Amino acid sequence: MSNVLLSAENIGIGFGGLRALDGVGFEARAGEVLAIIGPNGAGKTTLFNIVSGLYRADAGRVVLAGQEVTQAPPHRLAALGLSRTFQNLQIFFRMTAAENVMAGRHLREASSLLADLLRLPAARRANRASRDAALALLAEVGLAEHADRPAGSLPYGALKRLEIARALATEPRVLLLDEPAAGCNPVETAEIDHLIAAIAARGVAVVLIEHDMKMVMRISRQVVVLNQGRLLAAGTPAEVRNNPDVIAAYLGLHGAKEAALA
Repeated sequence: MSNVLLSAENIGIGFGGLRALDGVGFEARAGEVLAIIGPNGAGKTTLFNIVSGLYRADAGRVVLAGQEVTQAPPHRLAALGLSRTFQNLQIFFRMTAAENVMAGRHLREASSLLADLLRLPAARRANRASRDAALALLAEVGLAEHADRPAGSLPYGALKRLEIARALATEPRVLLLDEPAAGCNPVETAEIDHLIAAIAARGVAVVLIEHDMKMVMRISRQVVVLNQGRLLAAGTPAEVRNNPDVIAAYLGLHGAKEAALA
């Protein structure tokens, strides 16, 4: 239990008369990938939005690295070590790849706004250190040769990896990835698959929303299944893909067979 970095307990939220989530929870551990799956509209992204401080739950609590953070705003959660990506790309397309990653470094920079405006030596040193860190992250995600290219000129799969690099720039302990392989071809999906596994291997708790079941089954230690805002099942990939309720509500027989091939 000591390696649990993020937990959501009995989370609930309603919009008007609709309960979008009701009694949902999970635990994410250091060095592991936890996948959250389910049909469209199951509440997966809503759960991410609560955990990352964008929505306020009306029931339950969120604990990050031993601290209750249920009502904490996103910038506070980022400072405590939580970072995320979104379903839709949130890239600065006119900035270079390196500048996009540097934008994620501001929480870890020591220079002040005044030092930046006056271009003081401390600010120049901090900027160099930030660029060096960004270049290292771009190398990690396989984009080193594109560091000074405008982000808008990169292919879609590279942009997905760039967004992960920027999320890593905050030096997170917990990384939330919302459909990181959505829209990617098989080669791009394999690259992201390997990248996520490498991130977890260095001790980061990765929580993943994804519809690619082969990917989920390959890299996840635990899988949580949501359906209509409620917890349908939870367990190992093998347990989940063989669960009759999961097959009926989400995977289907063909999907279960595909998942078994991972």
